[in-house]
Amino acid sequence: MSHRDIKFIRVMHLRGPNIWTYRPVLEAWVDIGDLEDAPSNTIPGLYERLSTWLPGLIEHRCGVGERGGFLLRLREGTWPAHILEHVTIELQNLIGMKVGFGKAREAGERGIYKVAVRTREEEVGRACLQAGRDLLMAAIEDKSFDIEGTVKRLRELADRLCLGPSTGCIVDAAGARGIPSIRLTDGNLVQLGHGARQRRIWTAETDFTTAIAEGISRNKDLTKGLLKACGVPVPEGRVVDSPEDAWAEAQEVGLPVVVKPTDANHARGVSLDLKTREEVEAAYPLALAEGSEVIVERYVPGNEHRLLMVGGKLAAAARGEQLWLEGDGKAKVRELIDLQLNSDPRRGEAEEFPLETIVLEREPVIRALLERQGLDGDSVPAADQRVLIQRSGNMSIDCTDEVHPEVVAVAALAARVVGLDIAGIDLVAEDISRPLHEQGGAIVEVNAGPGLLMHLKPAVGKPRPVGEAIADHLFPSGDNGRIPIVGITGARGTTLIARVLAFLLNMAGKQVGLACQDGLYLGARRIESGDRSTWQAGQRLLINRKVEAAVFEHSAGTILNQGLPYDRCQIGVVTDLGEAAAYGEYYLREPDQLYNVLRTQVDVVLSEGSAVLNAMDPQVVRMAELCDGSVVFYGSEAAHPVIQSHRDQGGTVFFMRGNQVIHAVGAEETRVADLASCAVANGDDRQTCQLSLLAAIAAAWALGLPPELIHAGIETFDAGQVAAAPRMTAAAGH
Repeated sequence: MSHRDIKFIRVMHLRGPNIWTYRPVLEAWVDIGDLEDAPSNTIPGLYERLSTWLPGLIEHRCGVGERGGFLLRLREGTWPAHILEHVTIELQNLIGMKVGFGKAREAGERGIYKVAVRTREEEVGRACLQAGRDLLMAAIEDKSFDIEGTVKRLRELADRLCLGPSTGCIVDAAGARGIPSIRLTDGNLVQLGHGARQRRIWTAETDFTTAIAEGISRNKDLTKGLLKACGVPVPEGRVVDSPEDAWAEAQEVGLPVVVKPTDANHARGVSLDLKTREEVEAAYPLALAEGSEVIVERYVPGNEHRLLMVGGKLAAAARGEQLWLEGDGKAKVRELIDLQLNSDPRRGEAEEFPLETIVLEREPVIRALLERQGLDGDSVPAADQRVLIQRSGNMSIDCTDEVHPEVVAVAALAARVVGLDIAGIDLVAEDISRPLHEQGGAIVEVNAGPGLLMHLKPAVGKPRPVGEAIADHLFPSGDNGRIPIVGITGARGTTLIARVLAFLLNMAGKQVGLACQDGLYLGARRIESGDRSTWQAGQRLLINRKVEAAVFEHSAGTILNQGLPYDRCQIGVVTDLGEAAAYGEYYLREPDQLYNVLRTQVDVVLSEGSAVLNAMDPQVVRMAELCDGSVVFYGSEAAHPVIQSHRDQGGTVFFMRGNQVIHAVGAEETRVADLASCAVANGDDRQTCQLSLLAAIAAAWALGLPPELIHAGIETFDAGQVAAAPRMTAAAGH
């Protein structure tokens, strides 16, 4: 039946490297029906509506390669699937989920297209894809569309589901260094690195951050006592148990004083510069409402500062500013707050905003401060009258380059005393460029899990690379958190290669994880049987802290509907292509299409790694030019043209001479193993078994395993150690 519509046939989230890109993408199969006969230049007003609703499309370069490239294509004529790609990308960018990659390709049947778009969070990406389809159809049919409401809804979804900005900046910094990441929960718990080399973060806390240190930092009185004992300047004061006790302590330390909770944060419940009994006693219940106990301490005059200490080093520093309003003789205080303060683009309810929206109804400390000035929310300040709204909690001025070395040393000591590897040190000083003891300055709080936004988006001064500082703290000296990973794909013998290679790595003393069609293995123990050559099974190995090396078997189906479970690998093995017709459900018909799927295994090989390729398969040989690392060819015939040519050029090859496995580089040859005594090599399908063993030996050599270990391992490996060897890889995926 004909239709003039855009219909989704299937939407898949490819979580790892795939046929489109290294990054996770949504792949949508869409049917545009009769719109196949309606390119964009034939639809009146389509260009104008889209460019008006989404003015950011001007930045899309598209295939033209320059700003405005996509709009040029839109004006000249392009098809709805291609437009959907760009609309979905732009909607993600509008809600702060910055992406740039997208592709749209014909699937081989009239009106059917595959559209791939990068997404950082699956549910949000799917929502943007659906909204993009609805927007595009409204533009095609010349109907109204609530773009503002749609973006608002999508942004709220992104705020709820995406990584927070503090965690995100650390993950991005790690990624820039080639450190892989895995999100472990729907929140901000993220693993950086793989297996035994991993570290974990939760916003600005790490797995170096102990529960004891975090508990100490929450208790301001305990923190102050420990700091004072170690010679860190802190304001005098103690925990009090009533308004009357608060006043007694205020008299003891001397006015003015600060009244605050012992275990709150973000300056909630904190009242500063209190000078009378009425002010002190009124501040007590405000502090108690935000914490379990109340502390009274000497007020330290000066500016509030936040020093971010990472691994004992200063990563960034910010200075706070007091918040004032200026009356006009007409507007109420609550109206002035909205006009003069909440209008600041840095303020908002979502986590991405460094400063919170001020709402009087939920700010008892601000109401008390107004009362001290003889005002409330409904008061109308006189023209030019200045009204103090907040004394603290507005860290917005970068001062990293101003901090005196002695102040840095004191802050580092404070973090070390509490036991925090990452700490937000709050201190008060008149001049941060002078030592604290010269000006009576003091450290007033030590915070675990400090916010990073104030350093990423300061109102004044330059942003600081705090994510990089934390990544460097977790992975010093160029460590990238990677373990050796081997990926194996093809149609024949891949399970045997995976099992043999895992066996050899176990012999080398590695704690090996193996995910293949025979099951999921840790060392020699099978923990699950059945086909586990999937993305999910692979991820389980990579989050296991005991795994020191991992071997993965993948079919073309796994790559097509899930993506690889890792971003890069040290060794990528490709045996053969198989038949494209076996993947007809994915609209694959031609060998070149299957080639583009399996080449993914070679595309992800690290520059210091190797691709191990079957020299007997011409399509596999073509993949050599795609490898960022070195190439190792294997084949049954020493005289095979590919083997001989690669050898002549100084490349590494493995081949058979009788029952002997020979390793050769140039004119040099080394006997590696004798397959005559290997039971697996002499099974029903002898040729496939021998080629598979050759591939496993070549991969083991590329991993740096000693030749004598490879020799012993191959000769002691037997068919009973492989559940089904060799095996044809399942065609339809997993």
